[in-house]
Amino acid sequence: MLWASTAPSERSAQGLLAACVQQRLTTPERLAGELDRLSPLRRARLFRRLVCELAEGAQSLSEVEIGRLCDRFGFARPRRQTRRRDAAGRLRYTDCEWDLPDGRVLVLEVDGAFHMSAEQWEDDIQRQRALTTPTRIVLRATAREIRDYPDQLAHDLSANGVPRTGRACHDEP
Repeated sequence: MLWASTAPSERSAQGLLAACVQQRLTTPERLAGELDRLSPLRRARLFRRLVCELAEGAQSLSEVEIGRLCDRFGFARPRRQTRRRDAAGRLRYTDCEWDLPDGRVLVLEVDGAFHMSAEQWEDDIQRQRALTTPTRIVLRATAREIRDYPDQLAHDLSANGVPRTGRACHDEP
């Protein structure tokens, strides 16, 4: 926690804490306890918000940013890390899911830098095919798109029917 508070950027700080949870080195609950114990702490407010996102199931900073994108553009929050069986019966976890008004499910898979190797890219393509059904649409976005082009991703989510809450917070970056 102290290391993250001195990271050169807020993004680096959040990424460090998210990675600790993703790799099961700690839990959001333990991070929350450390925030209380280390008060006052630089970036504590940012970290509290991050810990809430991680406690809701986000497994990476990109998944946290999807939640923030939903808030900003007035979309319903997705279910995170949903357990699914693919066409071959393998257990998979999807990054984000929304129930669409027509009864289908929209899955958004977030691809970070790890997904850019040729082998991982092929695995991701096969995974997408195995998860796609007539009632389940699978879209993919890169972490960079979420961070640098949120307007375009929001447009695509809207075009595919992601429900809205009616409350948008356009003040947030």
